[in-house]
Amino acid sequence: MRTYATAQLIGDRTAQCDATATATAPNGARAYVLLDGIGSTDEIRDWTRNAARRLARAAAVRGDAEAGLRAVYDRYAADPDRHGPWARLPEACAVVAVTAPGRPLTVAWCGDARAYVLVRGTVTRLTDDHNLRRVFGGNRNRITSCLGSPYTDDELKNEYGHLAIEAVTRYAEDCRLLLASDGAYEPLEDSCRNLADYLVGDPAEAARGFVQAAIDHAGPHVDNATVLIADLTN
Repeated sequence: MRTYATAQLIGDRTAQCDATATATAPNGARAYVLLDGIGSTDEIRDWTRNAARRLARAAAVRGDAEAGLRAVYDRYAADPDRHGPWARLPEACAVVAVTAPGRPLTVAWCGDARAYVLVRGTVTRLTDDHNLRRVFGGNRNRITSCLGSPYTDDELKNEYGHLAIEAVTRYAEDCRLLLASDGAYEPLEDSCRNLADYLVGDPAEAARGFVQAAIDHAGPHVDNATVLIADLTN
């Protein structure tokens, strides 16, 4: 039986700019990635898909979520076309989780794509959004860090109080991993729904049900909704 699955719905956007990817290294390390492209164009869609695959490979090879995300973040940040007041290249919120034999789960992110784990019926969020709601209690749709940004840790720490990339470690236990774009988790949380109720069944069934519920509970502006669900065993 397949231990992970993804599902997407486009909502009322003109393009599906969320993307997921997985990669497995020869040593058994596996990376799970979800990117939420900022904007809604074919260019952003294509860039986000390529960036997701690049990030999955980088994280799996390194066997660590933060190392993989930092490598890819730094590569994009080094592009001179991303610097300056008129830079308008594609960007995306990113979250990556890595499992490796004999090692704990690592998760890293930039932006407001989230990671959760379901353990014995209880959902725990592992990530802390990079947006103005976190920083100033402001607009949650204003992102303060993302993949494709040229800003350094020091610059973002001084401006917003957090690093460009943050990471957590979750020590090994059987769990269900959920990676979700804001279009998937926000409608359910805004409706005071228990996310655990949408994480039942096999991963494919749960993923399809989760994004459909997100669309059903969204307001007048329905975002792309994407999830990746994986069953992790110790």
